[in-house]
Amino acid sequence: MPDIDIDIRHPHTLSPDQAREAVQEVADTLSRRFGVTSEWVGDALGFSTSGVDGRITLAPNELHVRAKLGFLMSAFKGQIESEVRRILDERFG
Repeated sequence: MPDIDIDIRHPHTLSPDQAREAVQEVADTLSRRFGVTSEWVGDALGFSTSGVDGRITLAPNELHVRAKLGFLMSAFKGQIESEVRRILDERFG
């Protein structure tokens, strides 16, 4: 079974600096809760943990979240996607 993608585009009205700070806060929370590691490369924050590799790309007025789920994590795709959407709604309106 191939990896399953999560692909979410979410609008925002934050300045680039505010958006970057909010994404970093989300990454910090995920790091504490789930051991996610992350690193900025330009305007994209790459993140990974066991069974998940992804990237959050900042663009004017939009965030783009993409993640590849490994075989075991694919069973939780719906829950993971719902949680990502909830966090984005909470942080970015």
